[in-house]
Amino acid sequence: MPSLKKNNFKVTAASALLLLGMFSCKPKEKTIKIALAMPLTGDIASLGQGIKRAVSMAVEEANAAHLTPVPVELVVFDDRSDPKEAVSVANRIVSDSGMAAVIGHFNSGCSIPASRIYAQAGLPMISPASSNPELTNQQLSPQWPYPKCIFRANTTDNVQGAYGADFVVNDLKLKHVAIIHDKTSYGQGVAEEFKKQVEKDGGIVTAFEGLQVGDRDFRSLLTRVKATGPEALYFGGMFSEGGILARQTRDVGFKGPFVTCEANYDPSFLKVAGTAAEGAYVTFLGSPPELLPSAKEFVARYKQRYPNDEVKSYDHYGYEAASLLLEAIKTVGPDRAKIIAYLRTVHFNGVLGTTSFDEKGDTLNKTITLFQVKKGAFVPH
Repeated sequence: MPSLKKNNFKVTAASALLLLGMFSCKPKEKTIKIALAMPLTGDIASLGQGIKRAVSMAVEEANAAHLTPVPVELVVFDDRSDPKEAVSVANRIVSDSGMAAVIGHFNSGCSIPASRIYAQAGLPMISPASSNPELTNQQLSPQWPYPKCIFRANTTDNVQGAYGADFVVNDLKLKHVAIIHDKTSYGQGVAEEFKKQVEKDGGIVTAFEGLQVGDRDFRSLLTRVKATGPEALYFGGMFSEGGILARQTRDVGFKGPFVTCEANYDPSFLKVAGTAAEGAYVTFLGSPPELLPSAKEFVARYKQRYPNDEVKSYDHYGYEAASLLLEAIKTVGPDRAKIIAYLRTVHFNGVLGTTSFDEKGDTLNKTITLFQVKKGAFVPH
């Protein structure tokens, strides 16, 4: 009997190895790859995770409808909001010859250096959130030796910064403005655009100061800035610092309006700032999904697909970027050069309305929405 059990074991093991070999020899299903590079960990991971959900949903819907010649595979990367990590991610993405395009990055400070790596490889890139004008402006430089393959679904900071400045100086009638930024390509970039327009409108910038991302006590900085006599305070940066800054402006006795950019249009800003957020003004690039009639069905499908997650403020941009690429692949296939050519002449009707790009790769949609915080909520102004 013992020998029989031993023989049975040998037969079973051999059969298992044979089956394993049969399955391993089965050819893998052919797919077309799209990369997604977002901050999926860290202070603003909630925004990157939201875009990931939206892009995943677009790919799932396309595959279910057999939109493309073969299924699309979404390959996700975490850049951690770190420019160095973004460059590392970009190099990993372009090393895969099967990659047709990339959606990313979120932060301008990540997108700008990564974009040069994608351009060198001729890989089309659409950012759903980066707003520093340099991201696309660099493609018009005589020294730019690469294909013009960088596109942007959202409005830029030169539009947003100027809009905010016009509102403060011309509508609120406040001429003396202090500006604080977070020293990043995004935060400092939008702050500089705001500064230029304030001065163009005849206002006076009493202070232009930077803070350190990750710090949590800005009271000494705010005390110094308050001493310059501003009537309003503008902040260029993310909600992770913006909420603290708004709260601490009240701690140091500053009573003027707090004005900031779209990266603070987030429940986390309201939570961190608390009652100090009341009355704050926030500009938004384009319109958030809940205010766009063209995004109504997207929001409904999103809530059905992710019942435990709220729609974040950039999710519809991520969905649109994915939809543009999926439509391009449907029309011209996965060839990178053909996708770039398609995007340069596209007139796409989607969740953002009609999307087309100018010679730089920027969207022709230039809408800005202004919100004011009232009773703990963002209310269109």
